[in-house]
Amino acid sequence: MANKRPKPEEIVSKLRQVEVLIGQGMSRLDAIRQIGVVEQTYYRWRKKYGGMGVDQLKELKRLQKENERLRRAVSDLTLDKLILTEATKGVMAV
Repeated sequence: MANKRPKPEEIVSKLRQVEVLIGQGMSRLDAIRQIGVVEQTYYRWRKKYGGMGVDQLKELKRLQKENERLRRAVSDLTLDKLILTEATKGVMAV
């Protein structure tokens, strides 16, 4: 069975946990191992979510949903425009 991916909130929490462990004097590599991920995953998460708080993460998710909704609206309108353009070409030719 495949491991499930952690949610962004869990990732932010784990990144904070690493920061706390490093602040307590633990080496970065040991702190990364402590949260149960490989070093590459930690650095990828830090690049994407580093310095983000839970509020910022919620805002990011909200903006991503809004962006997806707007993209769908634009593609629907573009399709409608193409259909109307084709329909008017047919009427003009008659």
